[in-house]
Amino acid sequence: QVHLVESGGGLVQPGGSLRLSCAASGINFRLYAMKWYRQVLGKERELIATIFNNQTTNYSDSVKGRFTISRDNIWNRVDLQMNSLKPEDTAVYSCGTRAFGRDFWGRGTQVTVSS
Repeated sequence: QVHLVESGGGLVQPGGSLRLSCAASGINFRLYAMKWYRQVLGKERELIATIFNNQTTNYSDSVKGRFTISRDNIWNRVDLQMNSLKPEDTAVYSCGTRAFGRDFWGRGTQVTVSS
C-alpha cells in the first residue's frame, strides 16, 4: 500500500521560508516521479513541482525561482524548499505520485503566509 505523509507546514510571514517533507512507503521510491501539489479551499489542486527519477525537475510558473524540489532515495523522502513566500502561497500542500496505474496523495500540510 502506498503511503505518503507530509510534514513541515505552519505559519510564516511574507518573505519567509519553509521546508516541507514527504515520507513515502509502499513503492520502490527511486523509480518514481514525485510531485508537490497545493490546494486552496474551493479551488482545484495545483501541481507546482515535479522531480523525476533522474533528478530532472519541473515547476509551475507560480513558484519557479522561489521553490526547490529535491529527493532523497535512501530515506524515501521528497522535500520542497519554499523561499520568498507570499500570501497567495497559502494553501494545503501535499505530495503525490502515480504508481500501479493510479494517483496517490498524502493528506497534506497547511501553509499559511500572513503577517
